[in-house]
Amino acid sequence: MPSEKYIVLPFKKNRGNLVPGEMRQASNEASAERIAGSMASRFVGVAAFAVLVDEESGDMSAPRLIAKHGEIADLTAA
Repeated sequence: MPSEKYIVLPFKKNRGNLVPGEMRQASNEASAERIAGSMASRFVGVAAFAVLVDEESGDMSAPRLIAKHGEIADLTAA
């Protein structure tokens, strides 16, 4: 059964394209918002998401945007 997890994903520009950086996990929604806000000045964009994680496979699905700073990629388009 999937459980909801909170992640923060920074974005940077590489050869003119928007690419994700290293994902950070947060303990709750408020923490994800705080982390995203503190990282915002160091990246082109930062997003905090709530995602469903399948505990057995580790697959993530159904990203829900919690907070956005700057330019981010659309994870739901993939």
